[in-house]
Amino acid sequence: MQPLADLFRPTTLDSYIGQDHLVGKDAPLRRIIETGNLHSLIFWGPPGCGKTTLAKIIASSVGADFHSLSAVSAKKDDIKQIIQSKEVGSKTVLFLDEIHRFNKSQQDFLLPYVEDGTLILIGATTENPSFEVIGPLLSRCHVYVLKPLSESQITLLLTQATRELNITLDTEGYEFLASYASGDGRKALNILESARALYGSELLKSHLINTLQSPYLRYDQSGEEHYDTISAFIKSLRASQVDSALYYLARMVAAGEDPLFIARRMVIFASEDIGIAVPTALVVANAVFRACETIGYPECQLNLAEGVVYLASCKKSRAVNDGFFAAMEDVKKYGNLPIPLKVRNAPTKLMKNLGYGKGYQMRDQGSFLPDKIKNKKYLNQE
Repeated sequence: MQPLADLFRPTTLDSYIGQDHLVGKDAPLRRIIETGNLHSLIFWGPPGCGKTTLAKIIASSVGADFHSLSAVSAKKDDIKQIIQSKEVGSKTVLFLDEIHRFNKSQQDFLLPYVEDGTLILIGATTENPSFEVIGPLLSRCHVYVLKPLSESQITLLLTQATRELNITLDTEGYEFLASYASGDGRKALNILESARALYGSELLKSHLINTLQSPYLRYDQSGEEHYDTISAFIKSLRASQVDSALYYLARMVAAGEDPLFIARRMVIFASEDIGIAVPTALVVANAVFRACETIGYPECQLNLAEGVVYLASCKKSRAVNDGFFAAMEDVKKYGNLPIPLKVRNAPTKLMKNLGYGKGYQMRDQGSFLPDKIKNKKYLNQE
């Protein structure tokens, strides 16, 4: 049986839901269709936002032959077969889903066919193409960022599906599913389809909840969600927003994030953002790391939570961080400047005769810096 998400896949831009910044009036992808001037593209966006559907609509609208491969299972021979079957003078679109799963060798193989126009590549990825697609291939493609569907857009999608299938769903059910889908239209339709199979065509919010059985979080530990969440977590700590920090910690723990990854970032934060304002912050962060290392989940989630509350509540100072990196800039700028003789090591008589270590006093108030930067002040404790 054809999945609901595939059954209701739109075939024209007029029936396509979402991505108005790309397909609205005078938007770039609509202009591609209107002018027929198709070039290689990469669609970067979260699951279920319409990447595959948009690729099919564009290819069909410009009269191109459409070939779809998944980078998870595709081989070089699959690409060769498409090239060999290509008719002279025809436009051939290769839609490569999850292009980030193609390794460097496979991407290198694809490059010349994209470069000479044999294939028009439309790649789809949930990962940042800057990191996952080789530079030469990336430079030959226009990258377009697709957004998660809004709750109103998912509600519209569900309304169309329920009307076509003669399904009734209560208002609370629509609201719940639109929120729960987290911008993923495919997920919303799949849940609706599963609920219909279990409970029939008259559905309530409770039927949807029973169908789900367990919570689902969209979180790829090597993907953008991973980096966005840890970024929000650190920024919450930095702003002393305890509640936000606990929330983002909970999201990571619920998604199965490595506790050592979280604890390691807390150790870094203790020196980078708290530093000498509260020196014991580093002690606490290290203790949390050690607890996660020796105890593990599920118990260590409370160690993480305690550490998060403490770090978020601490007074903040970036004096150490800023001072160190200011010194590092001078090291890069000036290289190995001559060290003053009085602070040089003098292990031999010759070195002593040359003045190494001469005049050094433990409580010397003069500068120990090289002459060129002797008046520099790196640490600002104000």
